Amino acid sequence: MTQTIEEISPSARSLVAPPYGLSHDSAVSCKQVTKEFGTGENRALVLRGVDFDVRFGEMTLLVGPSGCGKTTLLSVIAGLLDATTGHISVLGQNLAELSGSESVTFRRKSLGFVFQQYNLLPALTAAENAAVPLLAAGVPRKRAVDQASAVLSDLGLEHRLRALPSQLSGGQQQRVALARALVHEPRLIVCDEPTSALDHETGHAVMELLTKTAVRNDRAVIVVTHDSRVFDFADRIAHMDDGRITRTEALEEARLTASRN
Repeated sequence: MTQTIEEISPSARSLVAPPYGLSHDSAVSCKQVTKEFGTGENRALVLRGVDFDVRFGEMTLLVGPSGCGKTTLLSVIAGLLDATTGHISVLGQNLAELSGSESVTFRRKSLGFVFQQYNLLPALTAAENAAVPLLAAGVPRKRAVDQASAVLSDLGLEHRLRALPSQLSGGQQQRVALARALVHEPRLIVCDEPTSALDHETGHAVMELLTKTAVRNDRAVIVVTHDSRVFDFADRIAHMDDGRITRTEALEEARLTASRN
């Protein structure tokens, strides 16, 4: 179900077993993670000792009020920001052991990103936008675009492969963004507010597509969201407040808690 460390990252050959009690069912393990910005009087502690685990084969929602640190935690897990203290293991890799270039290679190979604003390149077609991770990895252009076209076709966009982003609806653009996140077969997909700008029907369709295409035994999905309409798609829901994970519960537990309130 999981790859060897050598397959995940050539720089991690010294890592023999998952540290800090991380099981092979865990895609992500955060232990007492902190993140601060600024210094002196301008110092702001955004993450305050986060403990957080994400399992393979599950979609984990990260929820909480605005400003509680959700996007910062997602960025630290993705290696876009460095933690100030604590331990983070992603797909068995201790992120602190990676150099800057190794971190870029690790993200490019192992992670897929779905952003709230899509971030599609306006001069590229849908197929070319979806192919960007493959092109960045050095895959020949024709093969990359063909592979991206196949993923887009699976997402129902076989007739829009040559369309520019300006010619696509919001839901179609989001599907292109999802194809871009999946095209290189990453083992961890991270999504930042993927449905907040969408109407209910389109947001529901995007979450269905994400569940169908991304939730597999050898993959894990993290979704940061304020959108309670998509909670039913979660396997687990992690609640965050004031820079900490306050509780994590399975979907059935979340429903029971909601029914009591």
